[in-house]
Amino acid sequence: MTGADPLPPLRTRLRSLRPAAFGADPGGARMERIRRSPNFADGVFQNPVGARTRPSGSTLELAKVYFRKEERARRAPAGTMPVHATTYADLAEPPATGLRLTWMGHSSVLAEIDGRRILFDPVWGERCSPFAFVGPKRLHPVPLPLATLGPVDAVVISHDHYDHLDLPTIRSLAGTDTVFAVPLGVGAHLERWGVSADQLRELDWNETAQIAGISLTATPARHFCGRGLRNQQHTLWASWAVAGPEHRIYHSGDTGYFPGFKDIGAEHGPFDATMIQIGAYSEYWPDIHMTPAEGMRAHLDLQGGKPHGALLPIHWATFNLAPHAWAEPGEWTRDAAEEAGQAAAFPRPGEPFEPAGILPVDPWWRAVAAPIAHPWRRTRAADVPQANLDLDLAGER
Repeated sequence: MTGADPLPPLRTRLRSLRPAAFGADPGGARMERIRRSPNFADGVFQNPVGARTRPSGSTLELAKVYFRKEERARRAPAGTMPVHATTYADLAEPPATGLRLTWMGHSSVLAEIDGRRILFDPVWGERCSPFAFVGPKRLHPVPLPLATLGPVDAVVISHDHYDHLDLPTIRSLAGTDTVFAVPLGVGAHLERWGVSADQLRELDWNETAQIAGISLTATPARHFCGRGLRNQQHTLWASWAVAGPEHRIYHSGDTGYFPGFKDIGAEHGPFDATMIQIGAYSEYWPDIHMTPAEGMRAHLDLQGGKPHGALLPIHWATFNLAPHAWAEPGEWTRDAAEEAGQAAAFPRPGEPFEPAGILPVDPWWRAVAAPIAHPWRRTRAADVPQANLDLDLAGER
């Protein structure tokens, strides 16, 4: 550079200093496509129904709840969390029924469906954070190294939050032959991290990609997006309906409850298995994450209003992201499944199972969980006549 050379624009210089984990903002043809989306209005992506994306109530009150020492203790296991160390032998034989799921923790699931392997929201990093030294840290080890997972036909991303889109994991997968199915706008992050354009299938809601004989459809969700210091809402969030020749599965990503689950089920269901977010909920953000009761309602909506298939609870146990007790999502989901008469699987992270086979149902978390209250049972009890209160409403199950 000579003294006469002009400096690059300030925005360009600042962008060059941006941490790689922040990803990249959509631009050019990608941004033009975003602007044409029917789900983009007033400069941002819109939810299917209104949703408050910032915590409600007092910030100070939330901070007190979140950082109080005794509250922090109840949001983590009291002992070493049991993990099934997934081995080659676990995954070497094809599933007898044609469908097998392996929950790797949080929202990461390996789905083996009709001879293909689909990896949802893979997060192998130690923290869901843009920085290695701060941010929610993993509460259990990954069940197996990513390099030993073997080839996958598609990696599916629900949205760009750090606990669903992990820079080191994506960089590890970028050098493979896998295809990445992502919501509209998210491809900008992946391209910055080394994923080539021909590996990307970037979809708006209700668009479908065919990958290795499997249909992957981005379906609506009620959430939000953002990785950097500025949250421009220029990347979409999605749930996913996946169909093979013989089986159908659904991954919710992150979402609040909304009536659109019925429409998704009518269009793409019923499903042999659903992977439903039931953790990291709070009264401070009721519109963007579901409680276990809402997750069960969503599953039933997806299945035409009645119990069907198997429900795999996701988005819990791996990271401390909300004020509720660590074991509460598992306990509440067990109760909700029992009440609805719905089959639900509760594998340890890394434990493969076939939804049409024998489901793992042991409440493994109880051995390492601090005592918890059961506020959802008290809520149900309030609606039951006094004469029936001694049936099972406050007892342990």
